[in-house]
Amino acid sequence: MSEAKTLPDRQYDMPTAPKAKWREKKQFQKVIFLLLAVGPSMAGYFLFDLYPNVMSAYYSLFRWDGVSEKEFIGMENFIRIFQDPQIIRAAWNNLIIMLVVPVCVIMISLVLAYALTNKDFAENRIYRNLFFIPNVLSTVIVALIFTFIFDGGFGLLNAILRTIGLDTGSIYWLGDERTALIAVMITMIWGSTGFYLIVFMNAMTAIPRSIYESCTLDGAGSLVRLFKITVPLIWGVIKVSMLFLMIGMLKGFEIIMVLTEGGPAGATNVLGLYMFNLAFGSIASGTGVHKYGYASAIGMLLFAILVILKLIVDKFANKDPVEF
Repeated sequence: MSEAKTLPDRQYDMPTAPKAKWREKKQFQKVIFLLLAVGPSMAGYFLFDLYPNVMSAYYSLFRWDGVSEKEFIGMENFIRIFQDPQIIRAAWNNLIIMLVVPVCVIMISLVLAYALTNKDFAENRIYRNLFFIPNVLSTVIVALIFTFIFDGGFGLLNAILRTIGLDTGSIYWLGDERTALIAVMITMIWGSTGFYLIVFMNAMTAIPRSIYESCTLDGAGSLVRLFKITVPLIWGVIKVSMLFLMIGMLKGFEIIMVLTEGGPAGATNVLGLYMFNLAFGSIASGTGVHKYGYASAIGMLLFAILVILKLIVDKFANKDPVEF
């Protein structure tokens, strides 16, 4: 009787061991899959993003040209930042660019995207491709195009102004301190508008057409529909785009380096370009010695500004999402 009673228990317990092994094998396969899927991206992030930033913070505490022996100087590089007149001027140029370019790009992209989305033009697809062309070109190509446009001798801008009766002479727009920064910002706006046009068009196509039809029946015009309907419904996309633009304007310097190299007389110099020239160029206070440690300190300043900028955008652009 005892054997008869224990036999069903043995039969019930037998399958548990293979089942547990199957679960362990499945869990192990899941871990391996996650490592293969996420591992390369995480390795690239740590190797090419996190590690250089940590080492930059470390190098900022040294006087170092990137080759010879490092000399520990503590916070001296950071103290020097607030005594460097070129830092002040470069930061001022950065501030102007950050305030002007993102606002212009967002406004132009919004209006164009709204027109191409809500107006049934036969040439909509052609217009969309034309506006996106600057984003297909490299930054260097865009800068070279505008170098010819702003040229004083055979530039397209001077030729157009002469055609409409505004003879400005042979002014070289990128070589005049009064106009160089404006010319640089025009180039940045032209090169960035196409991408955000496509972003906003994709966001607008998700808005139901019935909402616009209802507003039209109520007598709402195009501007009312744009700023009272479209903008609130895609506000999250606009906020992220504004943040990306401001970060890009603060960090980027490639267009400026090709157009003006920070000149004339520092009129278009920005923090990123000044940092690059100190670390890899030959303008280290006229000595021709690279100052990698000081450039790393400027990089830490840029990092702090970016964090503060992110907090400010989240604080003042934090609206409740509008659902439809």
